[in-house]
Amino acid sequence: MAAQSSTTGDSAFSAPGQRGTRQRKVIRDWLETSDTFLSAQQVHDAIAAEGGAVGLTTVYRTLQAMADAGEVDILRTDNGEARYRKCGTAHHHHLTCRNCGLTIELSGALTVEKWSRDTAAEHGFTDVDHVIELSGLCQTCARASA
Repeated sequence: MAAQSSTTGDSAFSAPGQRGTRQRKVIRDWLETSDTFLSAQQVHDAIAAEGGAVGLTTVYRTLQAMADAGEVDILRTDNGEARYRKCGTAHHHHLTCRNCGLTIELSGALTVEKWSRDTAAEHGFTDVDHVIELSGLCQTCARASA
């Protein structure tokens, strides 16, 4: 299999320990413009529609590497499909429209954060993480379905 990328040496393209490739930069730049969680296929299709040449396998691998490095968040759909979004670095949760995918970052509400720490401590757990994903219909989609 021929390599689909070449190292650029530009550390601005990648997180520490990751190769900085043209493809990674194209994917990262495209994610910067999106406010929804997207599958690897959707990212690939959008880049291709704009004339970008990044293979689908490269998109899958790059998104997973970016997720492993904490550069993107992953949301699993009801059928288990992974969707990706470039988010802020502070701890947060998501409110996502089930119809159009619009996603809003919610900073950790003190009530949720305190509840998770207290519940973990009550059961003798430490170093606990949590993920809270809220979904519904945004105003636009709710009006359209009414």
